[in-house]
Amino acid sequence: MQELLDVDQIEGILEEHGLQQIFIDTLRPYLGLYSFEQGELVCSQGESPEYLYVLIKGKIKIFTTSPEGRTLILSFRTPLEIIGDIEYIQQQDIINTVEAVSPALFLGIHYRWLKKYADNHAPFLKFMLGIITEKFYANSHSANFNLMYPVEVRLASYLLSVSFDESVAEFNGQLSTEELTDAANLIGTSYRHMNRVLRKFCEEKFLQRKRDSSRLLIGRACKGWQAGIYTSSLLAYFF
Repeated sequence: MQELLDVDQIEGILEEHGLQQIFIDTLRPYLGLYSFEQGELVCSQGESPEYLYVLIKGKIKIFTTSPEGRTLILSFRTPLEIIGDIEYIQQQDIINTVEAVSPALFLGIHYRWLKKYADNHAPFLKFMLGIITEKFYANSHSANFNLMYPVEVRLASYLLSVSFDESVAEFNGQLSTEELTDAANLIGTSYRHMNRVLRKFCEEKFLQRKRDSSRLLIGRACKGWQAGIYTSSLLAYFF
């Protein structure tokens, strides 16, 4: 993590995203701008939270870890997204681990300044409510998606989600084959069935396997699926 000491940039971000009324003048001196590299953790499950973060640029992965050390990816998020909102309201430890899957930029502010200056500020509370409501909607949509669409569509959607970020032109997203167990859990299928689907993608020339490494790279020409039908070429390579 790197803190960027640029007051003018912070003001520009607030104006660009319509956040001037959310983070009022009394909060501005305590707002920070933080950058995270791809693969860097923003926060870790079980830690005591201190900051509320607002994702401004990039993509993040949210996952949970069992006591046995198994991880389960819960979702991917893009701007605007808040990290630490539920923990702030409930005053509890961090629920899930958050990792930057592309270079990410956040606004951040310590909880103590929110408690002092924003707890009774209606626009801030409404903003928080809107973000939390959107999270519940996204979770419901994800559950319905897993029920309504076949594994091929769910897997293609997952590969697109983890493999590139249109807001970061230089992001060359990759997915290690070790992460495919998490993928199977997320899309609600078995690891064996998912491998069968991956082989099918290869047979249909949407994937190409190479033996010299174990990375999966998704090309930017990939546009997605719709109702089980390819809407454009799915370009991907095992490296």
